[in-house]
Amino acid sequence: MATLSSYIGVIGNLISVLMFLAPVYTFSRIIKNRSTEEFESLPYVCTFLNCFLWTYYGIIKPGAYLVSTINGFGLLVEIVYISLFLTYATANKRANTVMWIGILDVGCPAAAILVTWLALKGDVRINAIGFLGAGLNIIMYASPLSAMKTVVTTKSVEYMPFWLSFFFFLNGGVWLFYAWLQQDYFLGVPNGMGFLLGAVQLILYWIYTKPAAKKEDKSLSSALLVEDGREHA
Repeated sequence: MATLSSYIGVIGNLISVLMFLAPVYTFSRIIKNRSTEEFESLPYVCTFLNCFLWTYYGIIKPGAYLVSTINGFGLLVEIVYISLFLTYATANKRANTVMWIGILDVGCPAAAILVTWLALKGDVRINAIGFLGAGLNIIMYASPLSAMKTVVTTKSVEYMPFWLSFFFFLNGGVWLFYAWLQQDYFLGVPNGMGFLLGAVQLILYWIYTKPAAKKEDKSLSSALLVEDGREHA
């Protein structure tokens, strides 16, 4: 069982790498257009906080090195994403992002470290960090839903990155299995929720992509009919 969990953990790490790299296309577009357009920074701010707490959890919990290594990598990646977002965001979006960074990525980690090291010890400290990480993991998985209003309003999934939602779904499923093997409820509960929320995001993506595809097919058919009529004429 220990060997199986190690293999699953390695697979989970590989999928997590793909999940962290999924927004590369989004940021290449932002750099190309020199604008963040309607993209939101909250998913990246929340992911940074999530990675920080799980790196901390993996460091203080014996045998949890697989958790700390992949989340340490995620920390570095999110720093790059947030820096790029701040560079190309409008003044209002930049101010809003800085506010969330101050609250979530500076205030929360500082409070977590101070409280757990000054007031808690041993397993209680590990459990407290695991509890915080579990809650924030759910927020991270749900963060792409912040774009739901834009998706529903515009009836377009242009600003809800598909690959990010897909890898959230896949990552949640693999780490849920790993948590079951390890009997680690702090990993299992949030990743189970992540699996479900990822599925919801993919369903939302499918719903709002389908009409667009139909419209495109209809336009293509009309164009072909017009061209066919010209040929007959």
